[in-house]
Amino acid sequence: MRVVLSIAICAVLFLGGCSSRSDTDIQRSELENLYELSQEYLQNGRFADAGALLTQINTRYPFGPYAQQVQLDLIYANYKVGREEQALTVIDRFLSLNPNHADNDYVRYMRGLVHLQAEGAFFQDAFNIERSDRNPVYAERAFDDFAELVQRHPDSKYAADARQRMVGIQARLAQHELAAAEYYLRREAYMAAANRGVYILENFPNVIESKRALEIMIASYDALGLEQEAADARQVLSANF
Repeated sequence: MRVVLSIAICAVLFLGGCSSRSDTDIQRSELENLYELSQEYLQNGRFADAGALLTQINTRYPFGPYAQQVQLDLIYANYKVGREEQALTVIDRFLSLNPNHADNDYVRYMRGLVHLQAEGAFFQDAFNIERSDRNPVYAERAFDDFAELVQRHPDSKYAADARQRMVGIQARLAQHELAAAEYYLRREAYMAAANRGVYILENFPNVIESKRALEIMIASYDALGLEQEAADARQVLSANF
């Protein structure tokens, strides 16, 4: 009777072990199939479908063999469909959990692109709508992201593009300050207008908006009777433009 009982117990344990291995194999096979499908969606431009599937994988298999690559793909998919908040959440989590990952230059580059997208540059470019009065907070964050990328990863393949984008962002920020200076000039708040011009020269010295900033400074100083300041501004304007 004891022999029969021992055999029965061993059989149960053996079957239980087979079942466990079978479940693991099934999960791994399912994960591979889901991930391959997500890659097909990405390659075919079905970014919304890819994002939904990658989110599912990330939730169900947070420590699976594809975990890091899934998060990298999810950042890109969210960016492509304009889900900036979701993309930034994944980016911040990835950098926090993987401080030394080989792809962190890409992740920081994508954070800059996501902030640029949130700032609405595409809307302005696509429809030629001038919105210099918009709050530039996202442009400032994008500039900081690209600056961090260039500082931390100067040899990254994304560094050159990041530097170019930083120049464009500086022009965008200068336009915001220039719009404020024009507003103050129209309202005859001359010192405020002149100070905005000075801010542009000090912080964005190489942008074309510097010319108009100097013109505003000259007009403002003339109105205030500040002859020396106006003369200095004229000299800078003449020397550079």
